[in-house]
Amino acid sequence: MNPTEHPITEDDIANFLANTPDFFERHAEVLAAVQLSSGHGTRAVSLQERQASMLREKIKGLETRVVDMIRHGQENVSIADKLQSWTRRLLQTAQARELPAAIVAGITTEFQIPQAAIKVWRVNGIFSDESFVSGVSDDAQTFAESLSAPYCGVNSGFEAIGWLPDPTTAMSVALIPLRPAADEPVSGLLVLASPDSARFHPDMGTDFLERLGELAGAALSRLRVQGKAHQAHQAPMH
Repeated sequence: MNPTEHPITEDDIANFLANTPDFFERHAEVLAAVQLSSGHGTRAVSLQERQASMLREKIKGLETRVVDMIRHGQENVSIADKLQSWTRRLLQTAQARELPAAIVAGITTEFQIPQAAIKVWRVNGIFSDESFVSGVSDDAQTFAESLSAPYCGVNSGFEAIGWLPDPTTAMSVALIPLRPAADEPVSGLLVLASPDSARFHPDMGTDFLERLGELAGAALSRLRVQGKAHQAHQAPMH
């Protein structure tokens, strides 16, 4: 057979070396003579030097990943601590009517949100004159009830922006529907706002905002339960 009909390819050489690990033990002079590009310019280096350089680069990359993991871990711990502090504040709020203000104050202080506001509905009648109930149109309620997840993006002139202390500085917003429980209808809307147009954007993850909404919605269920309990307590004995 003419050897030129089946020339040796690079794959043949690679397979041979991979399947013959003792080749360089028997031909050490070949290994020592191999010269490769350094990877940094045109200077040639030995195979051992190139391998050491590649190993150093790999170690550097792994070190960077470890640093990133530590930083993300520290950030997650910080967020968890803030969430716990905010939740503790809600649990320590004795009066149900004080909960909306406690939710807003906790979010702005714990999570450094420039502005926040909240409105609720489907509450007991004894709270009907509270500021957190009044000033909500049917359209705003319908919009909130249409949200299956928090809205994040630019201020598009939503009615809820008017609930903020300074609506004119709200460049980006997050609108979070509030439910007493996952299987119950929306009974409120939490508004977060920032003068930074990129603070809340459509591509951001909303998992954390959803957790805030779940906790706030559960806490606000007392506006119905406590109200009914208060009325029952005031009912005359027969």
